[in-house]
Amino acid sequence: MKHPVDVHVGKRIRHRRWMVGMTQQQLGEAVGIKFQQIQKYETGMNRVSASRLWDIAHAMEVPISFFFEGLDGDSTGTAAASTPGDLLADKEAQELVRSYYAIPENQRRRLFDLARVLSDVA
Repeated sequence: MKHPVDVHVGKRIRHRRWMVGMTQQQLGEAVGIKFQQIQKYETGMNRVSASRLWDIAHAMEVPISFFFEGLDGDSTGTAAASTPGDLLADKEAQELVRSYYAIPENQRRRLFDLARVLSDVA
């Protein structure tokens, strides 16, 4: 039976992998395992050990805490209502974020400022 925390961590692995444009094969090679194991982690079918999560975090250049963001902290391991993980379940949001990070940093900052101004007006 899948534990909700394992499912949450798996989703965060999948979202981060997708955001950095990495395939399951590439991530598997980076951490020394087969892509099938990455698939099992991403679905929550298999738990990720602490040392493996450390390797995955290093390969995807995020702190380990990234994979636990959005958990509400109770014993069920359920995600909070409006977490980034929920937002990133939407393909359009994923494409938007990926496109945003493809923009050069100085232009990205200006786009971010513009978005903030527009959201304040709405």
